[in-house]
Amino acid sequence: MMQTVPAARVRHLNERPVNSDGDYVLYWMTSYRRTRRNFALQRAVERAVELGVGLVVLEALRCDYPWASDRFHRFIIDGMADNAAALAGRSGVTYLPYVERSIGHGRGLLGKLGDRACVVVTDDYSNFFIPRMLEVAAGRVGVLLEAVDSNGLAPVYGTEKDYPSAYTFRRYLQKNLPEFLATVPADDPLAGLAGLSAPEVPAEVLERWPRAELNGGEAGFDLAGIPIDHDIGPTELRGGQRAAEARLEAFLRHRLSRYADERNQPEEEVASGLSPWLHFGHISTHTIVDRLVAHEGSASGIDGVAADVDAWLAALGERPANGKRSGWWGMRPSAEAFLDQLVTWRELGFNMAVHRSDFREYESLPGWARNTLAEHVDDPRPHVYSLEQFDGAETHDELWNAAQRQLRREGVIHNYLRMLWGKKILEWTWTPHEAADVMIELNNRYALDGRDPNSYSGIYWCLGRYDRPWGPERPIFGKIRYMTSKNTARKVRVGEYLERYAS
Repeated sequence: MMQTVPAARVRHLNERPVNSDGDYVLYWMTSYRRTRRNFALQRAVERAVELGVGLVVLEALRCDYPWASDRFHRFIIDGMADNAAALAGRSGVTYLPYVERSIGHGRGLLGKLGDRACVVVTDDYSNFFIPRMLEVAAGRVGVLLEAVDSNGLAPVYGTEKDYPSAYTFRRYLQKNLPEFLATVPADDPLAGLAGLSAPEVPAEVLERWPRAELNGGEAGFDLAGIPIDHDIGPTELRGGQRAAEARLEAFLRHRLSRYADERNQPEEEVASGLSPWLHFGHISTHTIVDRLVAHEGSASGIDGVAADVDAWLAALGERPANGKRSGWWGMRPSAEAFLDQLVTWRELGFNMAVHRSDFREYESLPGWARNTLAEHVDDPRPHVYSLEQFDGAETHDELWNAAQRQLRREGVIHNYLRMLWGKKILEWTWTPHEAADVMIELNNRYALDGRDPNSYSGIYWCLGRYDRPWGPERPIFGKIRYMTSKNTARKVRVGEYLERYAS
């Protein structure tokens, strides 16, 4: 029997009643685009079982979201094809994938489906256009609308404040994660629907908003007629649960053991590269941690975990919440370094996003950072470039240009070089405000993991967020941490990287 979704992960977005005479429960899939390890889908299944009705899963893709392009559409549609395959033939569930082909055509779809629903359950996500969309939907649907958090290991609304550093947030996690890990999302939440009949989508809905013909995703769906940016094309990365899990398995088998020592090397494919799939909700942090624990247990990296996971969880609760980056998980150094990125740094961004409405804005920087940047705003700049020059990788710095070309071509930048990429934009723009705007625009335009709370964490880290004052004080940067391409090339190997992205 599945554990109940924790109350800390469920928010009621309106005060409408549950309609016990409805035909189905509606799960509106917007951010966790997966069928496994998904608290929101699990909550919808709970509601369906409670009410004795089937489940309709609506996964819709609008065409007027900011920075909409072939790149992001294709990645999402790949995931929709995976979901269609995963839901086909399952008891008690009907899947409705919808891809909007003209601006505004999808308007009214949720309301029409909601008219026949007992309750609507959706994903709780604190960035992009999602919060405003949920606010509007709450006023339009005639039944209770629940938003469920399946963003990470810790409930995003479980904290009372935003944490100023990874150290302080790490201490919070170390104190509370053993309790949170005692209740994890079901690997197959749909199993709870056994014995229920799959509901029918009303005919008038399908006439106006027909099912997307996915045909397996990439090869079968024509994007040409959709009003999105066709100049930013798909990358070689495929979206969806299957691609995400394949990427995870390859990382665990072939690269994890080198992660602690070599993840900063641009010429090495050592990082997990999972951030695009995490961003689009095609894989959950719980799934990644599950597989990592199993992998480390089989490698004898965790004392007794292969035999008794409960004992391992109990051991976590006995360890001090000291905020240290290593030692708390009881795993090998590479696994602990990876978990610090996946859990501490990723969920730190979500923590700020739920507590500060200005987390996307320059004003969210700590006071010391804004002050030191203001003191140096009139310093001479050795080079100044326009947004168009940055976009086209037309600077004097070949390492920076290579990083920008990787972003344009592949939708990602090597993690270490992404920091340099942001620091140089600060140095080559007239003001730090303009630097933030350039970073946000380029990252959100091209990055498969952009438009995410962690996008803003990374961008504003370049300007002092989650950092401390550094000396010596320098022109333009003031007390902000300083990086140069020359020093980067001394610290890490960049020869092959420069050759790969030379043009």
